[in-house]
Amino acid sequence: MTPRSRKPRVVRMSVELPLWRALTGYRVLTLCYALAIFAVNYHEYAHPLGGAVYMGVLTGWTALTWNRTSVPERCTKRFLTADLAVALAGILVTAAVDTQARIDGGAATLPSIWTGGAVLGLAIKGGWRWAAVGSTLVAVANLAERGSPARDTVHNVLLVWVSSIAIGYIVEVARASERTLARALRIEAATRERERLARDIHDGVLQVLAMVQRRGAALGGEAAELGRMAGEQEIALRTLVAGGLLPPQRSAEEPAGDAEPAGAAPDAPRIPAGPIDVGALLAPHAGAGVSFAGPGTPVLLEAAAAAELAAAVGAALDNVRKHAGDGARAWILLEDEPDAVIVSVRDDGPGIPEGRLADAEREGRMGVALSIRGRLRDLGGSAELVSVPGQGTEVELKVPRGNGREQR
Repeated sequence: MTPRSRKPRVVRMSVELPLWRALTGYRVLTLCYALAIFAVNYHEYAHPLGGAVYMGVLTGWTALTWNRTSVPERCTKRFLTADLAVALAGILVTAAVDTQARIDGGAATLPSIWTGGAVLGLAIKGGWRWAAVGSTLVAVANLAERGSPARDTVHNVLLVWVSSIAIGYIVEVARASERTLARALRIEAATRERERLARDIHDGVLQVLAMVQRRGAALGGEAAELGRMAGEQEIALRTLVAGGLLPPQRSAEEPAGDAEPAGAAPDAPRIPAGPIDVGALLAPHAGAGVSFAGPGTPVLLEAAAAAELAAAVGAALDNVRKHAGDGARAWILLEDEPDAVIVSVRDDGPGIPEGRLADAEREGRMGVALSIRGRLRDLGGSAELVSVPGQGTEVELKVPRGNGREQR
């Protein structure tokens, strides 16, 4: 019979944990302080044995419950109520075991500053409202023990009241900030995943649908109907990729004049783990109409970053083939900088009219926004596009090195 596997312990980090741990230390230290004061003044009490009994109860209570305040889940409302009751009882018992002269002279109560720990526990757990209730009860007990609102008593009461409420308010603000941060991180993670999926859709499915639409319209007959259906699905999918914005209506036969590739990109080679040569990934693009230039030595980059960079270069070249015309040429320049890898893709086409990219993005055509800029942004890099009508377009892709220059 195999032993049961233990479930891994999940540690939930929180802004409260340091406060609870500090409170645990506070309770222990203040207990030692209260015991020292009681021991020094033992013979001055009217009923020292009664005081000793309470101090024993206080010591036992602190010893048995020290791990309660170190774990927020164990520090329940019932425990905090009992903790405050122990402190209030000690304040009221002081009036019965101490002499009236010592009380009038401002002698410390039996729990002394240990009482502050009970109030602070309420503040951390329930915020400033619980702190206000706890500190008010402590104030009433202190006034009842003194018999009159002496200056020292009022000073101590106000100090506990203000400090506990302030800490309670700070805890509430910290909790709200933590929830806001967690929500922002979830939104960011969901957005990045959505952009990743959108890039994959753009580089594959949308390209195929656009190609089927154009070929169907060119062939006519039943193929034209198939092309029309592909065009409708393309529009619906672009709307989803763009986040639900409805693009302008256009006919199914109209060519997809956007900043994206005309056909499906070739399958990318399998990328091994570890640093790889970016030049080896970009060299296959060289051919008729495309020139490639780079250093004579390998340009190493982590495999994942190199693959994304190569995919962005492929998307830029597809845009050249799509929009620059049949006779346009393109040049790829790979540069190996100490802190980054830079790839420039330049063409001698007609350029991109001003505002065309923004219009394409609003219509759900995310070739530049996702396949190029989105990839580089996820890598911590940048994609700069410069286009002058009549003078071509240049895209500069820059990927920073993760931990210094990769080892050659």
